Amino acid sequence: MKQSFFEIRENVKLADGVYRMKLEGDTSAITASGQFVNIKLDGLFLRRPISVCDVEGDILTLIYKVVGKGTAQMAAMQSGKLDLLTGLGNGYDTSTSGSKPLLIGGGVGVPPLYMLAKKLLAEGKSPHAVLGFNTKSEVFYAKEFASLGAGVTIATVDGSFGVKGYVTDALSGLDYTYFYTCGPEPMLKAVYNAASTSGQFSFEERMGCGFGACMGCSCQTVTGYKRICRDGPVLFKEEILWRK
Repeated sequence: MKQSFFEIRENVKLADGVYRMKLEGDTSAITASGQFVNIKLDGLFLRRPISVCDVEGDILTLIYKVVGKGTAQMAAMQSGKLDLLTGLGNGYDTSTSGSKPLLIGGGVGVPPLYMLAKKLLAEGKSPHAVLGFNTKSEVFYAKEFASLGAGVTIATVDGSFGVKGYVTDALSGLDYTYFYTCGPEPMLKAVYNAASTSGQFSFEERMGCGFGACMGCSCQTVTGYKRICRDGPVLFKEEILWRK
């Protein structure tokens, strides 16, 4: 973990309620796709955790959705500096993915899969991304995944773009050796039940500190309690115990 100040270089709207912020600063602590940063915002007691979308040199890309006071404050920023804790979380392990990994993202669970797709492609693998949204106006980063060379399938709940339904409705007919997924817990549970291989799940959770000190984001697994912020956010399929 490292605390650094980053300069805002870009903050643009991508889709309904979804923004991309590019920051310049010390990215050396970010070593794996699936990690996150924790952002300090003026007037707010708790930092806001945001998953890392991409890192290119000293440029950090974050994609976030406006859901409350903190993200609304971020959406209004066009310049200035932000205090970040970087290098948080364990990230995805690509050593067991096989040749045709499947990336399954829902909403703002899509961004960390972009950096993962880049890594898998660099390793000579052929990833396919299934990206789920509620409606066409919320779709983002489909072209960016395709530009990398990954296959892309879009699902929208209302059928206004791509496959009608949820990400699990788009899995039929896809050939894959392993999967990685990130999104809201109901989606993750549905993927757990529908997927035909092993995989890794990145969980969203309310966090106090973001680095394992407060224990506020602990969850039970088959090997005991784990902290989502420090031992996760990525858990393997075989260790997950779903909350009733």
